[in-house]
This record gives sequence, C-alpha cells and structure tokens, in this order.
Amino acid sequence: MVILLTENVSEGLRGELTRWFLEVKTGTFVGNISAVVREEIWNEVKKQVVTGAALLIYSAQNEQGFSIEMHNTPKRRVVDIEGISLMAVESDE
Repeated sequence: MVILLTENVSEGLRGELTRWFLEVKTGTFVGNISAVVREEIWNEVKKQVVTGAALLIYSAQNEQGFSIEMHNTPKRRVVDIEGISLMAVESDE
C-alpha cells in the first residue's frame, strides 16, 4: 500500500498521479504499486513540486510496517530513533 499526500501542486501533476493512484480526497492518493514504480513516481513528484509539499507513506519490512518520506516540509522532518520513525516539528519560538 502506498499513500501520497500533496499540497499546493499543479492540476497536471494531480492528473498524472491518477494514472497510478485513486485520489480519495483532493491531494490524497492511495494505491498498490511496485517499489520501482513508487520510486519513479516519487522522483517525478519531487521534480515537479516547487512551492507545494509532498508526503509519501509506503509499506516496509520494519518494526512499524511502513516508511515515510517528505519533500518541501521545512518545519517537519522524519527522525529515526532506534528503528522507529517519529515526526519532529520545529516550534516558532
């Protein structure tokens, strides 16, 4: 299972993503694709997302059962602590 969340991206990119995913809500894409296709799509998303942001969540063979990748999210980042992915959020202070 792959979940791709997008913010402030072009209609063209959203249209391209619907070739591989079901858009269950605006900017929220869900699908079951191979790892090779997932990586190709993610690389293309990172190229096309300039002012927006993207978050990729996919099934993985780890303790949590999934992995997270983020693009253009300066206030949030994924932190690995002993094999567990956690979200670190910068405060405005």
